[in-house]
Amino acid sequence: MIFECYSARLTGLLSVVLLAGCAAAPAPAPVGVEIPQALKAPANQRLAKIAEASGVQIYVCASAKDPAAGNVWTFRAPEAELRDQAGRPFGRHYAGPTWEANDGSKVIGVVKAKEDAPDPTAIPWLLLSTGEVYGHGVLEHTTSIQRLKTVGGQPPTVACGSAELGRGMRVPYQAEYRFYVMRL
Repeated sequence: MIFECYSARLTGLLSVVLLAGCAAAPAPAPVGVEIPQALKAPANQRLAKIAEASGVQIYVCASAKDPAAGNVWTFRAPEAELRDQAGRPFGRHYAGPTWEANDGSKVIGVVKAKEDAPDPTAIPWLLLSTGEVYGHGVLEHTTSIQRLKTVGGQPPTVACGSAELGRGMRVPYQAEYRFYVMRL
């Protein structure tokens, strides 16, 4: 009887210790995205901020450079709301390409490299360098920006004939933007 009581207490104690150990163990790291070599930020830069974008890519039906090609959907600008990883409003993304934080700081990017997205229906992934920076705040020290995890945003698949010339189309898209700064 004493052994059974001792055994039950020991089993209960071990269960508590094991559960406490599991609760204290760090959660597994989230599965990352495989970033193509051409889109990796320079080694002297570190990740400072991640923002999730949800919005549209704006296209306009225009005459192709080669008249024999007729009309084509031409990219004009993005228009998206940005949220931080906790889902709080962070800022917006628009023509330039420009990223503007709610604190007024903003950065204009210059495309340095482009890779097709793993999903052929999504716009390409990009690496951009900083062209210009304005204001003081979270984006003021940005040196590189990556556009990853894109969903949608490809040019419209509807005809772009003479009747559509000059017509705009807003195509929904989502993306993750990663902002890098110089390592200290």
